[in-house]
Amino acid sequence: MLDKIVKNKFYFFILKASALYSFLYIFYEFYIKIYTNIDQLFIRKIIIVCTFILQTMGYKTFASKEINDFQVFGVDGSNGVWIGGGCNGITLMFLFAIFVIAYPGRIKNKLWYLPLGIILVNIINFIRIVALSLLSLYAPSYLEFNHTYTFTFIAYSIVFALWMLWVNKFSKLDVD
Repeated sequence: MLDKIVKNKFYFFILKASALYSFLYIFYEFYIKIYTNIDQLFIRKIIIVCTFILQTMGYKTFASKEINDFQVFGVDGSNGVWIGGGCNGITLMFLFAIFVIAYPGRIKNKLWYLPLGIILVNIINFIRIVALSLLSLYAPSYLEFNHTYTFTFIAYSIVFALWMLWVNKFSKLDVD
């Protein structure tokens, strides 16, 4: 049975991706979240970058201190947005990386494509937080819908497009 899975490239990809996801999920949930402050470091990084972007656009911003693994960030005059562990982009970066690592391709291509993709995922997240902060100021009644649906759809669509770019342009079946 296992021999058939290993010989079938699709099944082998699914097996590798599932194993990587399971390992990273367990490592993240039971080690990183409990014993490190990586989530908060990422949230602080997001707040620093988004503050710079919004202040460059002429807005005055505010940010709270850590409150139960969340931080509030926004434009003065608004309620701001809560940024928590689910909003810091780590999970999206994991999903992107798992797909590229598990899918066949040259290691040398993966070594430049992974960091580039992770940088793009971060940029997407910065844009998302800036847009949500502006929605909180100008159209707070649309904030929840756009947070839950619009920006989630956009972020996952862009990651999917990056995956498709990897599969169609940079992945080679002759693995190193």
